[in-house]
This record gives sequence, structure tokens and C-alpha cells, in this order.
Amino acid sequence: MTNQVEEFNSYRERMNDKILKDNNKIIKRIFNLDTNAFAPGALDIKTKELLGLVASTVLRCDDCVRYHLETCYKEGISKEEVVETLGIATLIGGTIVIPHLRRAYEFWEALEENSAQV
Repeated sequence: MTNQVEEFNSYRERMNDKILKDNNKIIKRIFNLDTNAFAPGALDIKTKELLGLVASTVLRCDDCVRYHLETCYKEGISKEEVVETLGIATLIGGTIVIPHLRRAYEFWEALEENSAQV
């Protein structure tokens, strides 16, 4: 069985490096803005990541959902908190997000499996 967490991170890192290597000012600024937006501020990282997870689910971006799930996992956010957040996303997004909900559950399980193997 392939390790989808490692596969996702490897692909993301490889492609981000290629994109940033082209030195496009607009793209670099967007990447930087994204990084800064999720730094602690009036809202803590946990809250921002859960908000990012909702938005990503509603927008049906599987890569973004995976990114926010992994960050949530690393931040110590519980499965119960993630599931409740995904419930809100499904309510807001409607039944069209259910396939993304399935993949989110699958990725969370992969994160838990990876943690158990360490």
C-alpha cells in the first residue's frame, strides 16, 4: 500500500519548488500571503486551520483539505474537532462535498497510521 501522506507531501514540495524557481513575483507573493495568513494573530493557529479546512472542503479542493488536515494533525487538533469541522463544511457545502469528505476521512486515517508507525 502506498503512503498517501508521503506521496502528497513529496509531490507538493517538488511542484512548489518548480513553481517558485520561476521567480514570478505575483506567485511568490501569494505563497507568502498564504503563509502569513495562517500565522498566529488575533486568531490562534488551531482556529485558522479549522477555518481553512472548512473553506477548502466547501471549495472542494482535495489538496487544500489534505494540507489543512495534516497541519491540524500536527497542531494536536483532535479527530472529534476535525469531524465536527467537516460536518459544518458539509452542511454549508451541501451533498456535493461528500466525496471530498470521504477523502478527508481517508487522509486523516493515513495520518493516524503514519503516526502509529513512528
